[in-house]
Amino acid sequence: MDFFAKVTRSDLVDKRELKTKRSIKNAFLKLRSQKDIEQITIKEIAEQAEISKATFYLHYRDIYDLSDTLGAEIMETILKDITNPNNIIDDPAIFTRELVTAFIAQKSMVDILFSGSQSYKLVDNIERSIRGLVFELHPEYKENVSFNLQLSYRIKGGYYAFYDNLNKFEISTLTEELCKIAGA
Repeated sequence: MDFFAKVTRSDLVDKRELKTKRSIKNAFLKLRSQKDIEQITIKEIAEQAEISKATFYLHYRDIYDLSDTLGAEIMETILKDITNPNNIIDDPAIFTRELVTAFIAQKSMVDILFSGSQSYKLVDNIERSIRGLVFELHPEYKENVSFNLQLSYRIKGGYYAFYDNLNKFEISTLTEELCKIAGA
């Protein structure tokens, strides 16, 4: 049996589906880089991706479902760069460095997907996910007000401080200062 005989119909369908999803995502990202999510239509995405509107709806409920799917992929990538969620407790400076480095690595996608009315979503989702990881390891902190405030401050404060100052200072200097603040 040769190689081509092993390729099944489902393999071809899977590849076609992946290609279609990639076309939809690329079309959306191109449009999203040019305008707010509220200004994008399914018709525009379909035209850009060279698919029908019906094909779009086979894969996504609406534009927000597509945006959330892409956002979840970015968030998952960012969270993978955090080697040890315990560092938010044990070594906040290391945690902050990893989080900032992960944001920097995904900056272009973050800027596209999480601008305008979507700007709050990434940091809220990151905080929720990190809370889940930390409380899974340390359930005793779940009701600790001081710890919860510190967690929000480190994650959201670090995120907004980073993005608000990104164009004012060099990334390395900004990262070092955020790590100092987190470790204090």
